[in-house]
Amino acid sequence: MNAFWTSARHEVLSITRARIAQLLLVVFVGMVSASAVIGWITTRTVTAVYEGILAAGLTTAANPFTDVAPLYYARNSAIYVVLIGCLMAIVLGAQATLRDRKQGTSALVLTRPLTLRARLLGQLTGIGLVLAAVLLVSTLISWVSIAVITAVPLSGNLTARLLGFAGASWLLLMVFAIIGMISGLFARRESTAFLAPFVVWSGIAFVLPQLGTAARPVALLNPVPANPVTGDSFTALSALTGPFAITEQFKTTASVLLQNDLVAGSAVTGVLALAIFLIAGVIAITLVPRRKIRSALHE
Repeated sequence: MNAFWTSARHEVLSITRARIAQLLLVVFVGMVSASAVIGWITTRTVTAVYEGILAAGLTTAANPFTDVAPLYYARNSAIYVVLIGCLMAIVLGAQATLRDRKQGTSALVLTRPLTLRARLLGQLTGIGLVLAAVLLVSTLISWVSIAVITAVPLSGNLTARLLGFAGASWLLLMVFAIIGMISGLFARRESTAFLAPFVVWSGIAFVLPQLGTAARPVALLNPVPANPVTGDSFTALSALTGPFAITEQFKTTASVLLQNDLVAGSAVTGVLALAIFLIAGVIAITLVPRRKIRSALHE
């Protein structure tokens, strides 16, 4: 257990010292935190245009942004998690397992009373602690931003929903961190260790949803999931690819938690799917053969 926590603490220290990791963490926190402000600016702009059209007598419809839910301002956070957060997690995961291979310290580390399982799970725990801290900081900034915009502190229910969104985000990021770790262990070159999980991420985030929904790639950049196209072939493809399109399931979960009326579904289903993939990834980490962490890179 001491060896496990030693690996976890060392991973946290290594991440905080790496400049590229620091840059990615700052960018992620900045974008997620700014989503509330971006939502507020969008609301103000649309409302100003609506008031101009209403004054000109060109419409009698009600302003769609009147009395929007407070969590509306945080809805764009979901797409930042999928686009920036997942790539950040991949980099952190790949760096964790590449570090020992690049420095040639794997053989020395494994001479200590430390099993390979404890080493890898300790590194994964360190990454998880960093990601959890980043998400908590982002959530706190979002909470304060929304409270300032609405001039009312968020209620306990809304705060719980915001924390639930952070928890779902953590599950998704951890899945991609594991993908990065596995790539760092099996890739023969450092560049491949980063490129391969990026390809996997693009397939999960864009190819799988497109197969089941026929949505254009630009539509998949929305923070809400794409709707399946009616038809026998697309219905079958959607049923086949839907469970593996975890980014779309995350969007559904995020939309339900952040009170998006345009999305129907259950947040529990998406959370369970993400948890299953995370458990599968943890099991995969424990099955990595010992020789992989000692294998040299061929640059």
